[in-house]
Amino acid sequence: MSVANPAQSRIPEPSNPTAGAPVSDIDLNPQRWLILVGLILASIMEVLDTTIVNVALPQMAGNMGATNQEIAWVSTSYILSNVVILPMTAFLAGRFGRRQYLSFSIALFIVASFFCGTSRTLGEIVFWRILQGAGGAALLSTAQATIRQIFPLTQQGTVQALFILGIIVAPTLGPTLGGWITDNYSWSWNFFINIPIGIFSLFLVGAFLNDSQKPNRNAKVDWPGIGLLTVGLGCLQYVLEEGNKDDWFQSDVILILTIISAVCLVAMLIWETWPTNEHPVINFGILKNKSLAAALGLFVSLGVGLYGGIYLFPLFVQTILHFTPTQTGLVLLPGGIATAVGVIICGRTLNGPKPLLDPRYLIFFGMAMFTISMWYLGHMTTQSGEPDTRFALILRGIGLGFLFTPINLVAFAGLKPNEIQQASGLINLTRQLGGSFGIAILGTYVQNQIVYHRTMLGSHIYAGNPALIERQQGIQSMLLQHGYTSAQASAGWLGVLNQQVYRQAATMAYNDGFLMILILFLLATPFVFLLRRPSGPPGGGDTH
Repeated sequence: MSVANPAQSRIPEPSNPTAGAPVSDIDLNPQRWLILVGLILASIMEVLDTTIVNVALPQMAGNMGATNQEIAWVSTSYILSNVVILPMTAFLAGRFGRRQYLSFSIALFIVASFFCGTSRTLGEIVFWRILQGAGGAALLSTAQATIRQIFPLTQQGTVQALFILGIIVAPTLGPTLGGWITDNYSWSWNFFINIPIGIFSLFLVGAFLNDSQKPNRNAKVDWPGIGLLTVGLGCLQYVLEEGNKDDWFQSDVILILTIISAVCLVAMLIWETWPTNEHPVINFGILKNKSLAAALGLFVSLGVGLYGGIYLFPLFVQTILHFTPTQTGLVLLPGGIATAVGVIICGRTLNGPKPLLDPRYLIFFGMAMFTISMWYLGHMTTQSGEPDTRFALILRGIGLGFLFTPINLVAFAGLKPNEIQQASGLINLTRQLGGSFGIAILGTYVQNQIVYHRTMLGSHIYAGNPALIERQQGIQSMLLQHGYTSAQASAGWLGVLNQQVYRQAATMAYNDGFLMILILFLLATPFVFLLRRPSGPPGGGDTH
């Protein structure tokens, strides 16, 4: 076997142990397919918990005597701790060992899920959600890095596609599953379902996974870096989660936390790249790899598209088009299937020593499909129905399916095996932060646009306007047909008109929101041109 380009991180020949990547960094585990099942289950469990409880929050608020704003901390605390831990997963895996860290994280997630389900006060559940989010960080980044190390290059396209499939589909199906569980059982079962899944995942990982290298328990801990990272990302995530509800910088708390976040993150970046810091908690040196740096930019936009879209769509169809939660889930389902098909096609296309297509072509195709879908969703009306939304969501699903796998493979292709864990943490962090930024921006933007469009439409409501007179007569006639008296119809037409104006203004605002996603997505297009085509099979494992 000839030695490939060093950027491909292949296993060296036994006769030349100094060539290529260290053998200890690669572990082609014979039980790797069983491990893959365990890691996929763990990742689905983690991503699912970011959205599955959202529909249960009103019931939880009633049971715990909390306000709507207070109960939102059930979601906020989970995401906050998850974001803080994600960039530190490389350090934790290196210090405690990949197998031990993953096993501990899964066990922590199981225990925290149980106590979340048994919590009876807001303080209890927020505490356990923080621990659950901390445990969940490894279930994404460390799991993804492990897959790259235990599978050969010739299988990376397929296994990464299978892993990514769960990450994409789970947030889409989470609200539907959570609503069904809450309606038929109770909100506690949104957490209890993690226990059997987690136990099975823990068994597979604990029984079959080995450490590729010995843990370095004596390594110096970068406490200043950890402190700055924790405070900076923690404050940033709080601002993104709570800013819209607190009217952003009109709130002193939001303003102060924004300043603290900016100062800490800038200080952390300087400290982590300082020459005298020999053991940084985050190795920003890997961003010298242009493909990885460009991929991180793309993952920010993907986070906006994935989480921002799934945030706006249920609000639009349930409040404006009056879809039931079940209808919403059924409309989302074909899009999830389309994503699965796209991911599988990409996995097969990019598999093997000679991929059939340049991954960048697949990325451009995926961006085109996603952009078209946002254009369709950005031109919905109050008369739109399930077929209209279903078609747009199928296009969106195809687009997402053709984006995640090739971007992941290109991002990892030029990395050394010992850089994969750090890169995986940054990739998952940027996707999560992209989602947080997207939801924060879109939430505020749509609210402001509703006010704007309502004002613009209201300017046409004035005495003597022929269109207004015609609409008044139509509404009164409708009310009379529904059994109202003439007096009631004369008094009630203005209230009905006001509702119609609001509904029209809200539709226009949601259209603007989807078009905003389209614009933010297109702004990321230049990053694709910075990606470099892998000179060999993408991935971090061996080729045999």
